[in-house]
Amino acid sequence: MKLKIVHETEYTFNAEVFFEPHFLRFKPMVTPNIEVESFQLQITPLPTGLSEQIDAENNLIHHSWFDGVHKILSVRAESTVKIKEHNPFNFILYPTSFFELPFTYHDPLNELLRPSLHVAGLSKELIHYGEKIKKESNFNTVQFITNLTKQIHSDFIVETREVGTPYDAYKTFELKKASCRDLSWMQIQLLRHMGIAARFVSGYFFIQLEHPDFELHAWVEAFLPGAGWIGFDPSNGILTGEAHIPIATSAVSENTMPVTGSIRGDASSELATSLVIKKMD
Repeated sequence: MKLKIVHETEYTFNAEVFFEPHFLRFKPMVTPNIEVESFQLQITPLPTGLSEQIDAENNLIHHSWFDGVHKILSVRAESTVKIKEHNPFNFILYPTSFFELPFTYHDPLNELLRPSLHVAGLSKELIHYGEKIKKESNFNTVQFITNLTKQIHSDFIVETREVGTPYDAYKTFELKKASCRDLSWMQIQLLRHMGIAARFVSGYFFIQLEHPDFELHAWVEAFLPGAGWIGFDPSNGILTGEAHIPIATSAVSENTMPVTGSIRGDASSELATSLVIKKMD
């Protein structure tokens, strides 16, 4: 399957401002089942400089810097990706000690995964929710994560929330409705509470609809020895597969945002975004 992705982001300011250097995250990741055939980035105003680099968490990013003052910052990213068939269950855990919970990552792996094991924002009710699913899963690691993903999808309403960082996990649990990034962040905290390293993923989710309304999507990756980073999508209750196209992953959600940067000046801004994904063959 080949897809063409056009992702547009525009910030409009009510007064001229100076753009500090910005980090841009729009290029799809290359994975064992995803090949990036082409990628073009158009930025207005034209940057004084633009570099492609790898960040501390192995994400490909574009670093841009500017001269002068401006009232608009727009980014248009056009990608063509080729996606191969993918079986999300094609893995085994190894060593066998990781088949059941609880387990412990041993050094040096534990040190490498430490940022993805940091827990925040849990409540007693949320912990009980996770513990109940773990017990019903007979403490089986893969069964627990799969059941948790399905249960979140069943118990929570997914709604659109275009801006803002993810809610704290306890707030999402109380509301029982949230955006994809809120549900992902809540699941990440539950997995980390169980001793499972988990990180945040930002990317695209493609499904064929007659009148599609695409937007940036978020999901979860858990690190399972023998299998590596495995994706789970609580908004849809599934393991990630051919429909998921990652852009950036991080232990903290802020490091996956499409545009990161600051301005110099006194102005308010409005954000407009557009995402079009089309199947090419």
